[in-house]
Amino acid sequence: MNQTVVGIFDTATHAQQAAQQLKTAGFSLDDVDTISRDSKQGSNYYNSTGTTTEAAGDAAGRTGDSIGNFFSNLFGDDDDANRYSHVARNSHSMVTVHCKSADHAHKAAEILDKAGAIDVNEKAQQTGYKASGTANKAGEVSAKVIEENLQVGKRVEQTGGARLRSRIVERPVEASVRLREEHVSVERTPVNRPATEADFNAFKEGEVEVTERAERAVVGKEARVVEEVTLGKNVTEREKTIHETVRKTEVDVEKLGTKDVRNDQNTRNTK
Repeated sequence: MNQTVVGIFDTATHAQQAAQQLKTAGFSLDDVDTISRDSKQGSNYYNSTGTTTEAAGDAAGRTGDSIGNFFSNLFGDDDDANRYSHVARNSHSMVTVHCKSADHAHKAAEILDKAGAIDVNEKAQQTGYKASGTANKAGEVSAKVIEENLQVGKRVEQTGGARLRSRIVERPVEASVRLREEHVSVERTPVNRPATEADFNAFKEGEVEVTERAERAVVGKEARVVEEVTLGKNVTEREKTIHETVRKTEVDVEKLGTKDVRNDQNTRNTK
């Protein structure tokens, strides 16, 4: 069953790249049309691939609304045709692929999506498309009600920290040790006396040996743990008191009465 796959693109470059990828994937260019809008003619489209396959661009100049007729023939007179026509008029290029099987059409759709074909529903919403039956009645004006909600949260920022870095340093040290050495001394003492029986007993060949010994310094090293450094975190909370001045109006109420009037005749002294 023959099927037609349509990809709508914002630029002619993306559409041409999609057509090239279709060719690389094994699609015949006789089944692929790249349709671009003529910038000089406004809404008119032309077939930029030069193929003989009938497409929306081929009808330009022969019908009043080539894009609308194309999608009407493709979908029928329903909302899908109107939505696709609206998006196509607000875009630059289209690529149509005539497929001979459902698998063939599915493969073509994947290639067009990867090449950057726009989402028709999303584009329709962005360009103000209204589905059939949603238009306002004559004389009515509508406006969208937009309400903002306040969202209050907390953000954690890095204010400091510490890093442990270990390294090996060398320092010269010294220590003193007392070493003992033995030395053989030879002492000859001239003697002039008659030989005794003991002298005759010792008057024979023999060997006497005395060895020398010496102490040598032996150096060894022992590694010991002398301190541990640990990084940790202490969480504190603080309450900040804001000092400010505020003003208010105070009203004093004063009652008004009669004055104390005295009669001079009553207060005059008589003699």
